[in-house]
Amino acid sequence: MDYEFSDRTAELAARLETFMAEHVYPAEAVFDAQVAANSNPHEQPQVMRDLQRIAREQGLWNLFMTHGDRGAGLSNLEYAPLAEIVGRSIIGNEAINCSAPDTGNMEILAMYGTEQQQKEWLDPLLDCEIRSAFAMTEPEVASSDARNIRSTIRRDGDEYVLNGRKWYTSGILDPDCKLIIFMGKSDPTAPTYRQQSMVLVPADAAGVEVVRDLPMFGYRDRLGHGEVTFTDVRVPVDNVLGEEGGGFAIAQGRLGPGRMHYAMRAIGMAERALELMCQRARSREAFGGPLADQGVVREWIGRSRMEIDQIRLYTFKAAWLMDTRGNAAARTEAAAIKVAAMEVAHNVVNRAVQTWGAAGVSDDTVLARLFSITRALQVADGPTEVHLRSIALQELKKHDVPKEPVS
Repeated sequence: MDYEFSDRTAELAARLETFMAEHVYPAEAVFDAQVAANSNPHEQPQVMRDLQRIAREQGLWNLFMTHGDRGAGLSNLEYAPLAEIVGRSIIGNEAINCSAPDTGNMEILAMYGTEQQQKEWLDPLLDCEIRSAFAMTEPEVASSDARNIRSTIRRDGDEYVLNGRKWYTSGILDPDCKLIIFMGKSDPTAPTYRQQSMVLVPADAAGVEVVRDLPMFGYRDRLGHGEVTFTDVRVPVDNVLGEEGGGFAIAQGRLGPGRMHYAMRAIGMAERALELMCQRARSREAFGGPLADQGVVREWIGRSRMEIDQIRLYTFKAAWLMDTRGNAAARTEAAAIKVAAMEVAHNVVNRAVQTWGAAGVSDDTVLARLFSITRALQVADGPTEVHLRSIALQELKKHDVPKEPVS
């Protein structure tokens, strides 16, 4: 691997750093204030629309998109350090139209969508004229095993009839959300991994009801994490994404690059936490000197530096494998970076919180928010234990014991 940034990445990284310093970081407090002041807390605040306008003017737009000709034309390895830069801010990804769940939805629309589906849904998403949601997780079953999904997709003539209950359907409460990608079972009698399909559902379709918004550790996300019921929702058969029975494979394709995005953003969060930790350790005095003179604080800082650099290199390896050998070849690495990056980020944030003391658990710094996000993301997009199981199974395959021949 060559760890030197490409000319394109280096140039974009420099511009992103400037954009973050001049526009994004100063807008964080404004963003929170405007969200709190809006009659609908899920409505996009004006400051974000302003940031997105500036980002588009500066060519910092859709950098994640590796499919088609509407992105920046970057590889996964080229995009990875850029995701880290914007990941340092809670609002950075949205400012450049590189935030979940839209990124994953746009990627699978680009990969599997028909020309009409792309015109109707992908183009407006790339232009940020609309937002979208991904409805897969269900409250009644362990949805980390997608085979458990109970929601149904039944064909009735030229229409599909959808029924089911989803939750943590991120983005659904944003008034700009116009599209839901719904995953359910279209043929329970088919082979295990051919039972599921994905269907494109207009958010205002009859029978779609948002039951409630779900907070995470007391924080309510601006986009919202909705519990949603689908009751006899009818959509045309042409709204199937890809093909009937292809839902499981599409989900796997969606989650691979998404885990790399999550990992690099988490590294950005960890870097910001480490920066805050060092600032506090230098400026805060206790027991006759700065906190930085305390051995335990120096150990926290040293371990944090090593852990962040280690996971960054591992994530670069995963991105490189995706680019050179395909997503399937990077399956183990994609799972591993999701686990390791979230654990490292959470540990670093935890140390920073401890260094800041009472201020660290308040809303006076970004640390409490980062603490909740890095903890929640150890469950979201597949819990840590599921990824560890997958990694272990791949490792054990290397040590299969040959069967004794039958005499």
